[in-house]
Order: sequence, then structure tokens, then C-alpha cells
Amino acid sequence: MNAADEGVSIAGRRIGRDQPPFIIAELSGNHNGSLERALQIVEAAAHSGAHALKLQTYTPDTMTLDLDAGEFRIDDPASPWNGRSLYELYGTAHTPWEWHRPIFDRARALGMLCFSTPFDDTAVEFLESLGVPAYKIASFENTDLPLIRRVAGTGKPMIISTGMASIAELGEAVDAARRAGCKDLILLKCTSSYPASPENTHLNTIPHMRGLFGCEVGLSDHTMGVGAAVAAVALGASVIEKHFTLRRSDGGVDSAFSLEPKRILAKDFGNSPLVVRRERHRSRGAADGRERESHTAGLGIEPQVSRRGLRAAGESGAQARRPADLGRLEGQPVRNASIVRKLGLLSDRYSNPGATGSPRSPSLFTA
Repeated sequence: MNAADEGVSIAGRRIGRDQPPFIIAELSGNHNGSLERALQIVEAAAHSGAHALKLQTYTPDTMTLDLDAGEFRIDDPASPWNGRSLYELYGTAHTPWEWHRPIFDRARALGMLCFSTPFDDTAVEFLESLGVPAYKIASFENTDLPLIRRVAGTGKPMIISTGMASIAELGEAVDAARRAGCKDLILLKCTSSYPASPENTHLNTIPHMRGLFGCEVGLSDHTMGVGAAVAAVALGASVIEKHFTLRRSDGGVDSAFSLEPKRILAKDFGNSPLVVRRERHRSRGAADGRERESHTAGLGIEPQVSRRGLRAAGESGAQARRPADLGRLEGQPVRNASIVRKLGLLSDRYSNPGATGSPRSPSLFTA
């Protein structure tokens, strides 16, 4: 039987196409530097029907260097962070590690699972001490094979966002995770544009990835509403991740494309006519009980530039820090590289907000 047909279990909660979609509320930096606000977001997410809350576990020192020049400083008038250093921004946006336990405890008390995205080995060790039930690998870390192996070695379920990874790179990530001990794997289709437009979400990638990698597939959705998420569920997505805040008007590093409490309503995903259509479609499957899904041939993976240099650095034991301006080492022109996260480069189309058809610059704090 295909692993994707068996589903995944996280802390006893079953995740699969035969279950209601698993809804993850991403806290990100929307706590705006306040533990009280972070706990309010936890409560609002639980009351809105989210099944899990996700954090990001890093410090400025585990992400970048304390420099304020060159590629370590954002020099882009179109950026909301223009004139600030990466180190300063990560200091503002990170969730202090001493906040993790009270946030985890509040989520658990409200019946939600709580886990996080680590960015280095120290974060994994810390999260293990908190007893996390699962891990998330961020889009720009999906080529960090040493980190993937370290997380897989815990034996916990893993969720990996796809971002701009090529099919070959995703194959390497999946293979590394499975060889290192991961038994329960979920891939999240993710468009590295913030906010993302519905036409660039390429949702037909979801059934393709399920077939290619034999695992559960979901959507990390950066669009402004819930339409893309509902459509993704109709195409077989078993997990939906959305950034979450109390009020967009309060501001915050990811507030512009975060959902407010009234918009999650997990039950609405399961009651959607599109989801009902998916269930009916499954019931008309082949006589042997296998599900048939129709989809186009286009994978819709975002434009990609090489990350061989980064992979080589990681395999050698070097620690990745942002920005990773490897494009210059390989003769690739990289503008606005300080917006690029530590584990991945963007083509000119993505790194230059003024380029024709360019999506918006990627968020520094999205995982």
C-alpha cells in the first residue's frame, strides 16, 4: 500500500484524506514582542478551530551575523524593512526561547498540538526537551540536508514546505528524511511570495507530489483569504497552514497576509462543497478501491537557481547563516540578496521587486 494511502499520525491525531483537513495556525513574529499577545493568539487560534499552533525557534545569532553593512543590511526602498540589518530584524521577530514552554502549555491546555520550525541543531535539542510531537522544515531550509537528517533522527513526524525547491531537490530532502528515520512525512505546497496570489499557487502540484513521493501533501497558504486553501483540500490536501494574528491592523512582520480569528473556522473546510465533491469523487474510484484523481501535467514549481554551494557547505559541517549569497560564487547575479533567506537564492525575477511580473519580496520570517 502507498504510504500516502495510510495517512500520518501526530500525537494520536490522524491526518489523511479520509479525515477533516488538519489546520495549523502559524504564530511567526505576530506576537509583536509580547508574550501576553502571543498567548492571546494561542487562545484565539484554539477558539477559531485550529488543530495545531506552530512557532519558529531561532535566535538572531543562529540565523545571521551581527553586521550592518553590505548584504547584511537591507537596502531596498520597496522593502518594509529598508535600512535595517538582518540581525536587528531577527532580534525583533524571533520568539524568545523562554516563551516556548508557556506557549506550548497554553496550547496543550486548550486541546491544540504545538510544535515548531527549528533552524539549527541547538533548536532541535531545545525542542526535544519540550517534548514536541512533530517538526516543520521551512521552505528555505529544505536543501539543508544535515538539518533534515537531524530532525528525522528524532523519529518524530516531519512536515516540509516546498517553496522554490525543484523536484530533484525535494527528492533529495525526502530521501534524506526517510533514510535518517522519518516514517511519517508531510509535504506542504508553498509559493514563496508574500502575499501569494491565487493564480500563482499552482494547486495542481498537490496530487502530483502525492504520487511522486508517496506521502501526505498539504498547503502552506500565503494568499489573503481561504479560497486557495479550500480548493487545495478539494485536490487532496490533508493539511492547511495559515499565518495567524489577532488583528492585521496591529501590524507585525507577517500581519499583512495573516488570517484573523474569524477566518480560520476549520469546520468550514470540511463542509465546503469542494470537499464534498472530493469525497464523492473518491467514492467513484476504481473497483479495487484505489482513488483516482485527475490533474494537469504542469507541476508549477517556482523558478529555481542553483544551491549547490550551500549544500556543499552544509555537508562539510559548516553552519549556514543568512544571507547565503552563493549566487556570486557561481556567477549568478543576485540583487537584493539581503532579503533572501539563509538557505536558498532567488532568481532576478524574485529578488528584484521591479522586475516584470515579479512577485513581492519573500518574508524574512516565514517558515
